Amino acid sequence: MNASPPMGGRREDAREEEDPAARFRDAWGELLHSGHGGTLTPGTRRRLVSRTTSLLNRARTEEPFDTAPAAEAGAMLVHAHYTDPALLARVVELLQERPLSDDRGPALAGAFAAGWAVALRERTLREQESIRLAADTARRDAERALQASEARFRALFESAAIGIGIGDVEGTILEVNPALMELFGARPEDLEGQRVDDLVHPEDTPGVWEAYGELISGKRDYFQFDKPYYRRDGGVVWTHLTVSLIRDADGTPQYQVAMLEDITDRYRLQERLRHQATHDPLTGLPNRAAFFERLEEVFAAPDPDARFALCYVDLDGFKIINDSLGHETGDQLLTAVAGRLSAALTPMGHLVARLGGDEFVVLLADTSGEQEAVAVAKTVLGALSRPVTVGDHRLSVGASVGVLERTVATTTPMAAVRAADLTLYRAKEQGRGRWTLYDPRHNAREVSRYAVSVRMPVALDRGEFFVDYQPLCALADGSLVAVEALVRWRHPQLGVLGPDEFVATAEETGLIMPLGRWVLEQACGQAAEWSRRFGRFAPQVNVNLAVRQTRNAGLVSDVQRILRSTGLDPGLLQLEITESAVVGRDDESMQVLHSLVDMGVSLAVDDFGTGWSNLAYLRDLPVSGLKIAGSFVADLHDPSRDESLGWRIVGAVVSLAHTLGLTVTAEEVETPEHAERLRQMGCDWAQGWHFGRPARPGEISRRIAGAAEHR
Repeated sequence: MNASPPMGGRREDAREEEDPAARFRDAWGELLHSGHGGTLTPGTRRRLVSRTTSLLNRARTEEPFDTAPAAEAGAMLVHAHYTDPALLARVVELLQERPLSDDRGPALAGAFAAGWAVALRERTLREQESIRLAADTARRDAERALQASEARFRALFESAAIGIGIGDVEGTILEVNPALMELFGARPEDLEGQRVDDLVHPEDTPGVWEAYGELISGKRDYFQFDKPYYRRDGGVVWTHLTVSLIRDADGTPQYQVAMLEDITDRYRLQERLRHQATHDPLTGLPNRAAFFERLEEVFAAPDPDARFALCYVDLDGFKIINDSLGHETGDQLLTAVAGRLSAALTPMGHLVARLGGDEFVVLLADTSGEQEAVAVAKTVLGALSRPVTVGDHRLSVGASVGVLERTVATTTPMAAVRAADLTLYRAKEQGRGRWTLYDPRHNAREVSRYAVSVRMPVALDRGEFFVDYQPLCALADGSLVAVEALVRWRHPQLGVLGPDEFVATAEETGLIMPLGRWVLEQACGQAAEWSRRFGRFAPQVNVNLAVRQTRNAGLVSDVQRILRSTGLDPGLLQLEITESAVVGRDDESMQVLHSLVDMGVSLAVDDFGTGWSNLAYLRDLPVSGLKIAGSFVADLHDPSRDESLGWRIVGAVVSLAHTLGLTVTAEEVETPEHAERLRQMGCDWAQGWHFGRPARPGEISRRIAGAAEHR
């Protein structure tokens, strides 16, 4: 009988067969040997395999997860002259094979590819710099030994692995080397004599042609960009382009030398990785990151009247399907829903994204009004009205849709998403399977109640509030005369909240008192700093007072203390009160207001026309300014309202205020036409997006400094 192998030996063999690390090491060694490993000594190749295997296994197994070793392994291969793109593709496939890879495989593959690409780029840049220096050296040597220099440059030009083209400063291509002809799939006569600026491509990097114009005019000596070109066969090749200017002994531009490295494979790899980073792997739709990137673009530089809309979609009953039929069925259902939404809405030019779970969102840019957003919501519900077949199941899936349609100027990206989300849940509360339109009063009430009750008591201590300043300008000459202090709350969960989202509830709870005192301290301190820096060019600062503050006897002592501690001239502080702050001549607030005026502080009535508007009381108030409610000016944009009547109302308010000796400020002025019309009516000051959005103190400082320089 043959002796059986020892039991211990069989266990060791089995462990080796089952050890993924051992199989990976063997596969990795074979892959490196099949590259150009045959040109390495056995000892060198073994050390390379051992080192890179160790790095990759470390990245795959260590906690916390770190992809840096994988990137280092990629760079190590380039340093060992493994630069074939085909080898990179095989390496990426190996790193993602199971069971060699776990769920970290794609991330490791991406990190390895990134490390390989960075190292290859650095190596190529070194080669390019060497070539550029060699060309420059050849030019200098030509002054001493023209014939020898020409021979060296010709050898370099003809044998270079990257494409090189020479042109004159007029932009005509004079000569190309074999590598460039191969890159373009062209003959010498196809390129020589052609104009450089004829090689434009729709995907050219912004700024490339501006840089080229500066180079041929002698304003710069070289530039580098990634640039695509059309090949003769109609294909596109992506290159890393370096263009250098050659000058004569007197420094006069003579020639331009372009060096083009083929980076097509690297570019396509980067595009694939970018697609993976911005698209949902299950449905193929843009993901949360892509959605917010596109939303930020909508808000980047909008026209004053630009509008947008969000349709926030949540599937009804999805959790029941997912729990009862399994996650695989749930995933197939989500994929089918995504396909229907994309088919119905993408042709309209709308972005459909998956935010996570069973939540989707539709972004509409440049909307014409609420009816367009509602039509899209109805399209969503229609697309999901038919049952979805998943395997042997016919699943009926409905949805609830929260619809938000607003002017871009009236909100922020995070506030818009938050409002659409709250509107969605209101739709679910009302019965599901329906769309609900955003209600600003309901939204403000919900956000304010939550924010104040949960967070506001400790928010001041934690430094979550900050103050922005909106310019007020004189209509006569556009000069900056004042700024209005506007408090913001950087809420850790809800993002940046505007005052309309928390001040009303703060007043109800009494928390407005410490908050108002803090805003007054911040605004006066900032105004005092501007006064010290800019002297007579420093603007007046306007601070809003809540009703509770005006009826508090301690307000006068607070203002006195703050002016004293900050050193602010009382004449640079104006406090804005609402019409409802005082209800009669004998109101206790009246004495407080008179005391403030006596110390040199000025007062203005804010949002005039939204309160009780008792003109007799207005006459008795110790105010020096009046601000026309923004709703009056905003209504002038509304085509459904009588514009001429609106202007007559505004004109009457201006005339009334001037009769009482008051300075008149118009709010929410967003167009130059409205600013000019108000100036002709005699309105004194204005604020709104036409004159500047609320900004950080640094931005206001730069504006004051600029104005001071021009006076």
